[in-house]
Amino acid sequence: MSEREGKRKVGIRELSPIDVYKLLPRTNCKECGEENCMAFATKVVNREVPIEKCPPLLKKEHEKAYKQLKEMLKPAVKEVVVGVGDRAVKIGGKLVMYRHEFTYFNPTAVAIDVTDEMSEEDVLDRIKRTGQFSFEYIGQTLKLDMIAVRSTSNDPEKFRTTVKRVAENTNLPLILCSLNPTVLEAGLMAAPKSKPLLYAATKDNWKEMAELALMYDCSLTVLAPNNLKLLRSLTKTLLEYGVEDLVLDPGTFSGDGLGDTLNNFTMIRRAACKGGDELLGFPTIGVPMVAWMERGEAPEEVAKWREAYLAAMLVVRFADVIIMHSCDGWTLLPNVVLRQNIYTDPRKPVAVEPGLRVFGTVDENSPVMMTTNFALTYYTVASDIESGKVSGYLIVVDTEGIAVDSAVAGRKLTAETAAEAIKESGVESKVKHRKLIIPGKAARLSGEIEELSGWQVLVGPRDSSDIPKFLQEKWQSKT
Repeated sequence: MSEREGKRKVGIRELSPIDVYKLLPRTNCKECGEENCMAFATKVVNREVPIEKCPPLLKKEHEKAYKQLKEMLKPAVKEVVVGVGDRAVKIGGKLVMYRHEFTYFNPTAVAIDVTDEMSEEDVLDRIKRTGQFSFEYIGQTLKLDMIAVRSTSNDPEKFRTTVKRVAENTNLPLILCSLNPTVLEAGLMAAPKSKPLLYAATKDNWKEMAELALMYDCSLTVLAPNNLKLLRSLTKTLLEYGVEDLVLDPGTFSGDGLGDTLNNFTMIRRAACKGGDELLGFPTIGVPMVAWMERGEAPEEVAKWREAYLAAMLVVRFADVIIMHSCDGWTLLPNVVLRQNIYTDPRKPVAVEPGLRVFGTVDENSPVMMTTNFALTYYTVASDIESGKVSGYLIVVDTEGIAVDSAVAGRKLTAETAAEAIKESGVESKVKHRKLIIPGKAARLSGEIEELSGWQVLVGPRDSSDIPKFLQEKWQSKT
């Protein structure tokens, strides 16, 4: 593969529905579920449906067109699958460099490390803490994704024993870490069908590592610290050798090397997404746990803090996998929340289903409240109602996923939509009163809502944390 052959034309904006439509069978058969082939082509370009949803396209006579479409739709950053079964992790698969250009797929996978010199008790404890990590955030359950087994002993037997212990106690995908092919093979023999990510091939061991990746059908990390030219050369060599699923590690450095770290990750992603460089069009892996190796005499808390901010920078700067050492919630939680925020679809507001929600034990005298279906608003309100041990009804109005103040300003929350939501919720048959509590930020709609709905409107607090206090002071006196 020449330098020129390592490049390709990229850019999500360069692909239009017409480009896809021309290669479709154009029968308008509706087997894909769409009204016509142009509608299907539009969804394909927006990555809402795969081209495999078109049955006629999969027939032999359209084989050439299918291959052309697969090539056209290929992401700038290849998608690599690590692990097997339901917990397998997809990494990479990025179409664009910046989130506002389109959207990001496959959130950064977070791995927690164990070593072959830890005691059995410590290894099992870290596996348990990794598997049990869970946090509910605006309707999503945030979890950790992988276990990285590191050989610090360089002893094949110790590594094999540790990998076997880990594989028997978790179904999370594994990253097997050693620069010694003999050690790594011992680990692979302990979990031969787990399809782990191997870490890592270097200029000194690439051939032996490539043989292992091919023999065990694994993805392989390519490591060239702070040397993108070497990283690209190793990638080319491994591809020619037959290893197709690669993950790139340009090195992670804290302290004085932090600038180089972020610059290298950015240049790799820019080369793939903006320059069409297929040799750098692979997922990247960062190792924020180097903060522990470089901490010197600093206390553990300082190492944890450095690891946490380094992890955040890597998530933002295009890392598709990160390996962390700390299991503390205060280091992990900010990063999984950050990851979730970055990997939401910027084209679609994060929304919940509109309708009526019931909290606590309700009766015909229970209060009726209202909010919008913006996910962050809804879950904040719901959390405050639950923590305040409030019993009542909550009408969730469809504002197309927009918060209260913005929905009022943008005419997504109006007296008309509020009145319609009251009717559709069926709450009128559940309570004998006709009193509605609206958010304080929607106060200016109170008069119009009363006129259109026939309900008496009480203007609630601007902050949902004040709902319990408001109900205690105002609801009882009004009913």
